[in-house]
Amino acid sequence: MKSPFPLWARTAILVGRLIFAAVFVMAMAFKFAGMDATAKYIAAAGIPAAYPLAWVAAFFELALAVCFLTGAFFREAALAAAAYVLFLAFVFHGPAHWNGNQDQFGFFVDHINFIAGLLFAAVLGPGDILALTRARLIQKTSDS
Repeated sequence: MKSPFPLWARTAILVGRLIFAAVFVMAMAFKFAGMDATAKYIAAAGIPAAYPLAWVAAFFELALAVCFLTGAFFREAALAAAAYVLFLAFVFHGPAHWNGNQDQFGFFVDHINFIAGLLFAAVLGPGDILALTRARLIQKTSDS
């Protein structure tokens, strides 16, 4: 089936996927490289079981990166990532952190902008360039 998008738009979708993946790969790498520091940061926000949650967050970010890179379960990953980033925005940079710290408001707004991009991505889907979609998965398994 022919894509409804011109090549420039299909390429932009792929670049967007790569940017999303890069953000989550970097976040994951920082967590794996400094799990103790990540757990302390989580605990400082008042969240219990910080160390196990730091590991869960790192593996969740790995899963998101794989979905964004491959296009598999892309829409679900984009929606899950949006919910995750919304949680991070409020817990670590939300209104409780703004008093006397304008940087935290900026971080909060950055998270909200990222969520907007993730929601657009969920609607558009992974595109058709280097995307492992359900239709392709079903076609490959029925060809076997």
